[in-house]
Amino acid sequence: MPSIAAARRSLQQLDIASRAAVLSFSTNAVLMALKLTIGLVFGSIAVLGDGVDSAEDVFASGLAFFTVRLALQPADEAHPYGHGKAESLAAMSQAALIAGGATFIAIAAIRRLVTRDTAVAVTPSLITMGIAVVVNIGVAWYSLRAARASGSIAIAADARHLLTNVVQAGAVIAGLGLVGVTGNRAWDPAVALALAAYLLWVAWGIGRTALQELVDTALPAETVGALQACLAHESHGMRGYHELRTRKSGRETYIDLHVLVDPAITVSEAHELSEDLERDVQELVPGAVVTIHIDPDEPGAGNGPKSAAAAEASAGRDDGARP
Repeated sequence: MPSIAAARRSLQQLDIASRAAVLSFSTNAVLMALKLTIGLVFGSIAVLGDGVDSAEDVFASGLAFFTVRLALQPADEAHPYGHGKAESLAAMSQAALIAGGATFIAIAAIRRLVTRDTAVAVTPSLITMGIAVVVNIGVAWYSLRAARASGSIAIAADARHLLTNVVQAGAVIAGLGLVGVTGNRAWDPAVALALAAYLLWVAWGIGRTALQELVDTALPAETVGALQACLAHESHGMRGYHELRTRKSGRETYIDLHVLVDPAITVSEAHELSEDLERDVQELVPGAVVTIHIDPDEPGAGNGPKSAAAAEASAGRDDGARP
């Protein structure tokens, strides 16, 4: 019992994302052993295929735990922007694992459809899949909470994977039910084929999201639009801005831009303007790492949009200059 208490204390000391990864790993390991055993003993290719997917989940959950811990490490000399990309790599690995499992299930299902040489024991297979549904719903719910609280892309991918397990189990249960009602064993591999197609679709979605972060895709258009609207109404002495750039790396969001200011202001005034603007941007995008470069508002300094106050001042100067 002391060892159990020590393990519980160690688990409580982890952050919520790491706890979710440990829970996912543990439950997937148990479900993997159960489904592989039932699938092999009682002849269901759909249950066996779901067991293979659980084996992938065990590896993926372990990978998620490792990368979550790695991503939490602070920036260092060799990695000045932190280790956030490790989570994107983990998500890409999960996508590859899901696709590989889907291919294995499809091959096994096609072989079963051709040979039709194995009987299926419906009742123990249905009980096994019912247990898997209940467990996966609970773990997926906790993992989604952890992903929202921590912003972890690896845990979010793992939660989505767990939700696909619920759909998979539902499909397997439906197929086994049809086998039991009709006596036609072809329903079992047919459901397995549909499951393989669904897994390939999920793998594509997870891989695409991870790839967008790996290649430094900009933040969503609505977020960039809100940033532009915020900058257009700044009144801290900013005359305009240009070279607005955004990207996401793991849990970190990066925003940088050049700001045009009156060339006559002091360095201290420019620094204060920059800090005020940084706070406003971080209110719009909480936790963002904001980098602001100050440019004097001189001819050729930048062609970006002006703030509302600067535009009004510029319009006033133009009106006054007209004969």
